[in-house]
Amino acid sequence: MLKKNVFKSGHIRSRRRLLASAAAGLAVSAVIAPLTDARAADDDPQQVEKAVNALRDAMMAGDGATLRAMTMDQLTYGHSNSRLEDKAAFVASLDGKSAFKALDLSDHSIQVIGDVAVARHTFDSVNNLPDGKTNTAHIRVLQVWKKTDGRWKLLARQASPLPAA
Repeated sequence: MLKKNVFKSGHIRSRRRLLASAAAGLAVSAVIAPLTDARAADDDPQQVEKAVNALRDAMMAGDGATLRAMTMDQLTYGHSNSRLEDKAAFVASLDGKSAFKALDLSDHSIQVIGDVAVARHTFDSVNNLPDGKTNTAHIRVLQVWKKTDGRWKLLARQASPLPAA
């Protein structure tokens, strides 16, 4: 009888060790898996740069359908004069309109952290005004992009004025 109790006691200890080991393994997996999943793909900076340029092209063309597809529903779009627009207002301001005579982006920097990217650039434009006149903008822009369903979409944008070029 003593052997039977010792066996059961040892068996219970073995099961506890096994369960503890399994729990530790799951805990380590739970910590490591998100780190692995959050790593940026090697071509993500290039894909973000393509998205930035495609957004510029859609803005130049007044292509509302592309602007809607490239932006997240939660978009917050900040202008250099502190005016904020949501997705609907941003798209409506450009959809079907020729808002820009010229639009050049330079001094690019892109940092990808998992499924989020921060893109910065200088934004120089000649803007078409409703009265037929033009004005210019020389601003610094910060964009936040989020990878959703394998595509980079604009989540946020904020601009700040720069001294005249």
